[in-house]
Amino acid sequence: MNVTIKKTNLISRFIGDKQFYKMVLAVAIPIMLQNGITNFVGLLDNIMIGRIGTEQMSGAAIVNQLIFVYNLCIFGGVSGAGIFTAQYYGQKYTEGIRNTFRYKLWLSLIITAATIVLFIAYGSSLISMYLKGDPQSAQAIATLMYGRQYMLIMLVGLLPFMLAQVYSSTLRECGETVLPMKAGIISVLVNLFFNYLLIYGKFGFPTLGVQGAAIATVISRYVEALIIVSWAHRHKEQNPFVDKLYSTLKIPASLVQKILIKGTPLLLNETLWASGMAMLSQCYSVRGLNVVAGTNISSTVSNLFNISFMAMGNAVAIIVGQLLGAGKMDEAKDKANKLIAFSVACCSLVALVMLLMSPLFPMLYNTNEEARQLAKYFIIINAIFMPQNAFLNAAYFTLRSGGKTVITFLFDSVYIWCVSVSTAFILSRFTTLSVIAIYIIVQLADMIKCIIGFILVKNGVWIQNIVSD
Repeated sequence: MNVTIKKTNLISRFIGDKQFYKMVLAVAIPIMLQNGITNFVGLLDNIMIGRIGTEQMSGAAIVNQLIFVYNLCIFGGVSGAGIFTAQYYGQKYTEGIRNTFRYKLWLSLIITAATIVLFIAYGSSLISMYLKGDPQSAQAIATLMYGRQYMLIMLVGLLPFMLAQVYSSTLRECGETVLPMKAGIISVLVNLFFNYLLIYGKFGFPTLGVQGAAIATVISRYVEALIIVSWAHRHKEQNPFVDKLYSTLKIPASLVQKILIKGTPLLLNETLWASGMAMLSQCYSVRGLNVVAGTNISSTVSNLFNISFMAMGNAVAIIVGQLLGAGKMDEAKDKANKLIAFSVACCSLVALVMLLMSPLFPMLYNTNEEARQLAKYFIIINAIFMPQNAFLNAAYFTLRSGGKTVITFLFDSVYIWCVSVSTAFILSRFTTLSVIAIYIIVQLADMIKCIIGFILVKNGVWIQNIVSD
């Protein structure tokens, strides 16, 4: 009898009713569709460049890895204020939402300006970090040249990307997930269309190769920003925060202080995590440019499948954040448990599909056999560890929803640098282990992080209302 009761309690703790899953999917599916289409077109984009040659693909891949650090800096910046936005929305406090928007805008402008200066001044040196395997070879020199060409054009697209993220994040935190999805879909289709025209020189357009791919991306960024910003301001009744949004750009000092206290660890976390991921790629690249090509193919394919747990992470942040802002602490904890369990279950199924399809994707690229084989093994490893990463992602967003950003900082970026990067650095430089073995060991090291995440979520250290005043 007691066993039956315990089993029933366990099921009710981690499995929700029909209404719960309808509510979760209403939030997650638009984000999943947007990210899915974005990453699918990103895959096609990557394949288009990969059809030109290994050097072009590797040069663009290295630059995209560096721009990924910028993207996550913006994500961290808007997310720090976004914790407050979600809770202000839960309280129906419109002026608070306006002020968090203004904070996002100022911070994103500063990050973007600093990134442009950094990439113009030190772009070649940053790309060269990934060419340590054989820096004087013709392949490495060509990769550096293509990477530099790609980078200079991509910088033009940082401003509209930043603006789109500031608006999109605020709209999502206020419950509007469909419009950013539509804008993202249109954007990636525009990117794909101009990729075809400009990479290969179709219908009278010049054949520009990697430069054409960069121009297409920049055009798509401006299209996305235009759609999101114009829609938000044309629908003031649905988005009351845009009314008098730019009447002032001043932010109350007390709110700035609160966001800095809660948001700075999150900004640092995203920056250090992204730079940690870039450093991991650099560690793997010590074993040669074929590894750069292989990791580029696998990461592009993996990103397509990872949309499941990324969307669920966003769902956790939005749903749990709003419940905490409304003071519904017990319900927030209950929903968080069910969301984490649902994320792991969904991603286990997605991982199985990814595993079965792993040999197919590398065959689409015009690269050598070694790069293809490496890509296949990297994809298999990513599929095997997807449920683990789903749990980690959901746990991270749960901790973050309650404003426990110092804990998430330690949990995420400090861990990746102290454990993951250190492990990869030592193994890649001081052992003769294959890059595949190193890749597996780095993934296995995250099991420790899973245990820490489980304890933190279970203890409920994240349950707090940070906008009650």
